[in-house]
Amino acid sequence: MKRLLLTGAAGGLGSAMRGRLKDMADILRVSDIADLGGLAPHEEGVICDLGDRAAVDKLVEGCDGIIHLGGISVEDKFSKILNANLLGLHNLYEASRANGMPRILFASSNHTIGFYRQDEYLDHNAPLRPDGLYGVSKCFGEALARMYFDKFGQETALVRIGSCMEKPKNHRMLSTWMSYDDFLSMIECIFRVPRLGCPVIWGCSNNDTRWWDNSHVSYLGWHPRDNAERFRAEIEATVAKPAPDDPIAIYQGGPFVRDPIFAEDE
Repeated sequence: MKRLLLTGAAGGLGSAMRGRLKDMADILRVSDIADLGGLAPHEEGVICDLGDRAAVDKLVEGCDGIIHLGGISVEDKFSKILNANLLGLHNLYEASRANGMPRILFASSNHTIGFYRQDEYLDHNAPLRPDGLYGVSKCFGEALARMYFDKFGQETALVRIGSCMEKPKNHRMLSTWMSYDDFLSMIECIFRVPRLGCPVIWGCSNNDTRWWDNSHVSYLGWHPRDNAERFRAEIEATVAKPAPDDPIAIYQGGPFVRDPIFAEDE
């Protein structure tokens, strides 16, 4: 690719992936509403509020692919989620439609299905069961992407990210963890495959205790190599295990299932 857009580039995952994406395109356009820090020689930085339609149109112009990590990534007030995750995503898809429909990786979330139990093994056909307003916003995003694919042919990978970080931090993440290297190899497959479509892809490594089945996207050629099991001894020695009746130990969404609906005046 000539130019690849990475939104949410100042966030935790975006910051971790910036250097790893340098070989994906001649130019990596990095964007966020927050300070992007110093730019590498192959990067061009754009400060952009996803809720600003004109700014998003300009942001997408000239891009051959989009990795959309931008938006609110935790439970929050609905007004904040609305601007970044609903209005902002609509702006992104309209901008894409006006600019040749570059292929999109949409960072969805395991919180679209957070109220399933941890003893349930899910495939991509499992009905949505979001565990909060953040999860609902990702359900909206998946539905929006599917509509743009069916109506216009806009290809999108709907990546339900589990816990993408350097290493798992607790017992739940032994099932949900996805390593940075596995995420990078997924990205490479998504933008390399001749026809993508609009598939749901479960974003987790090859963990022994994973809860999700990716057999339906074998055509991507993605084979995650890392396994959270190698961190089990460390976690069991340093992290208290939740009680069996704690929602964190019952539901796939973990702590999100017990988050409140945050009032606008909080």
